[in-house]
Amino acid sequence: MELIFLGTGTSQGVPMIAHDAPGLDLKEKRNWRTRSSVHVVMDGHHVQVDASPEFRLQCVFNGIHQVDTFILTHGHADHIMGMDDLRRFIDLRDGLALPVYGWDEGLERVRRIFPYAIRERPVVRGYPAFSLQMMPPVLETPGGRIYATPLPHGGIEVIGLVFEEASSGKRLAYYTDCKSVPEEAMILAREADVVVLDALRPVPHPSHMSIDEAVQAAKAIGAPATYFTHMTFMIDHVRDGERLPPGVAYAYDGLRVQI
Repeated sequence: MELIFLGTGTSQGVPMIAHDAPGLDLKEKRNWRTRSSVHVVMDGHHVQVDASPEFRLQCVFNGIHQVDTFILTHGHADHIMGMDDLRRFIDLRDGLALPVYGWDEGLERVRRIFPYAIRERPVVRGYPAFSLQMMPPVLETPGGRIYATPLPHGGIEVIGLVFEEASSGKRLAYYTDCKSVPEEAMILAREADVVVLDALRPVPHPSHMSIDEAVQAAKAIGAPATYFTHMTFMIDHVRDGERLPPGVAYAYDGLRVQI
């Protein structure tokens, strides 16, 4: 299994609009963050999770040439607004609609933003086509299973994901945009080889885990390796990375993890 971090930031990432990022080293390329999304390859099956506004550039920079399944964790702008650029992957599927999995909140947002794409085939070649489907508790794919578990994020629940590759049995937990890790999600993540957690900033936030909260969640899960994602401009990769406990690290755009 391969995990590719296409983006690891937020709308207040680095560099931030109209902010000189005091105390951050902008010569350190790992501090330059586009908004969060990941690409997971299980036994040759390519799963894209979320599509940030920078999705097109993320695909170009990371050499993404295939998407077989798309999962939307939730319908917030920083996770959905790049979906139109999935049109290229639909071309590569000979115009067959791309399966888009989500829950009611996210799928309804897709319908409202991309009504022209809700069809089995594009209107003409080069247009997007999405086949919207409810994300089940366990999604069977040619590459393995994907488990879904609810995570609290303000007034909504987002989809927490655990990938299990068919051939190796390796597991990856991806929990972005959450204020905590509930018991069900905690139990599911304890079987993972790699865990990815939301870790927004040092100070508390009403709908995201702070760094301290994410560290506590990482310790409770106890995975061999944990990566933090969805960071704001407040996080310096090197300076703050040195303060993390063993086995925990900040992810960065373009990081590839073999599991």
